[in-house]
Amino acid sequence: MTGTPSSQSNLTTPLTLRGVILRNRVMISPMCTYSAKEGMLDDFHLVHLGRFAMGGAGLVFVEATAVSRRGRITHGCVGLWEDAQIEPLRRIADFLHRHGAAAGIQLNHSGHKGSSQRPWEGGGPLGEADAQARGDAPWEPEGVVDAPFDDGWATPHKMTEQDIEALIGQFAAAAQRANTAGVDVVEIHCAHGYLLHSFLSPLSNTRTDRWGGDLQGRMRLPLEVVRATRAAWPADKPLFVRISSVDGIDVGWSIEDSVVFARELEALGVDVIDCSSGGMKLPKLQNFLWRGPGFHVPFAERVRREVGLPTVAVGLIRSAEQAEAILAEGKADIIAVGREALFHPNWAGEAALILDGADAWATWPEQFGWWLVRRARQEKDGYGERKTAG
Repeated sequence: MTGTPSSQSNLTTPLTLRGVILRNRVMISPMCTYSAKEGMLDDFHLVHLGRFAMGGAGLVFVEATAVSRRGRITHGCVGLWEDAQIEPLRRIADFLHRHGAAAGIQLNHSGHKGSSQRPWEGGGPLGEADAQARGDAPWEPEGVVDAPFDDGWATPHKMTEQDIEALIGQFAAAAQRANTAGVDVVEIHCAHGYLLHSFLSPLSNTRTDRWGGDLQGRMRLPLEVVRATRAAWPADKPLFVRISSVDGIDVGWSIEDSVVFARELEALGVDVIDCSSGGMKLPKLQNFLWRGPGFHVPFAERVRREVGLPTVAVGLIRSAEQAEAILAEGKADIIAVGREALFHPNWAGEAALILDGADAWATWPEQFGWWLVRRARQEKDGYGERKTAG
C-alpha cells in the first residue's frame, strides 16, 4: 500500500541529493541508545530503527558511530572500526530500504568526552566502580589537548601528528565500510563537544601548532577529515556534516564561524549542513537560556541563506504544522525529528495525513495501512461509537 498522494505538502515532497532520492523531508536524527556490545548492532537496533522506516520517515540515521575503539563515548556505543561490524549494519540498511527509507550513519570520535558512563548509569566519567559493577573499565580518551572535559573527568592523551593522520584514515575507512553495508548517507559529527568540534572551538583548542590557533588552523582537522571521507565515499551518495552552530551565548564558536566553515565544507563536496548547537562546558550565564520548539531553526536558516547549501532543522520540532512552516518559509530543507519520534514512531506517516489528507494513507505499509484506513472510515462514519437499539 505505497504510493504518492495527489496533493503534496512541502514535508512530503521528495528530495534528491546526488543519486539518492528521499521520499520526503523527514529525517530521524542520530540518537544514541548506548546498547551495542563491542560496537556491534543487534536486534534491538534493527527494531528501534526499523520502526521509523515503517512509520514513514524518509531518512533514518544510525546513532553516533565510533570510527575507532578509543573513540567511543561509552562501552555501549556503536562502532564501525572493523569489518566484522559491516554485516549487522547491512541488515539494518536492507530493512530500511525494504520499507522505503534511506539509511544514514553518523561517524564520530568522542574526544575528551570519551570513557563515559551511559546516561542512565550517571553520565559521568567511568571509574573503578563501573569496572567492578558492569565490567565497564575506563580507558584513556584522546583529545585536542591534555585538558579534561570537566572537573573529575579523565585527562585525555593530546593527539600527536601521527594520531591525527591515523584519525583521518579511520573516518575514511569507516565510510568505506558504511558503503559496503549499503548505507546511503554519511554524516560527519562536528558538534556537541566531541573530538572534531573540540578542534573547532577556541574554548577547547589551545594548540599552537598547525592544528590550532586561528580559525583556519582550528578548522584544518575537520576539513581534512571531510576531504578524506568525501574521497572514500561514492560520488553519487550525499555527505552531511553536523555542526554546533554556536557554543553558547556570545562565547566560543559563533554562527559567523559556522558560515565560514560551511563555505569550506561546500567546496569539499558536502551536500547538507545539519545545524545543532552546544556541547562545550560553558560559564553559567553563557549557556542557552531558551530551548523552545525549533530553537535551532534560526541557525539552519542563516547557513542556508548565506551559504546556499541545504540545511537540516532540528530542536524540539513536534508538530506537522511547525515542520511544514519551516520548509514553506525557506528556513531549511530537511526536518530532523528525534525525541518526538521515540514517543511517536509513526510521526512521519501521521504528519502526512495531517498535511495531505486521506490520500496519504497510500504511503503507509500495506500490512497494516489497509486496516487503519478502514478504522478511519469507521470513525468518520460514527461506527466506532457504541450503538444501542432504538
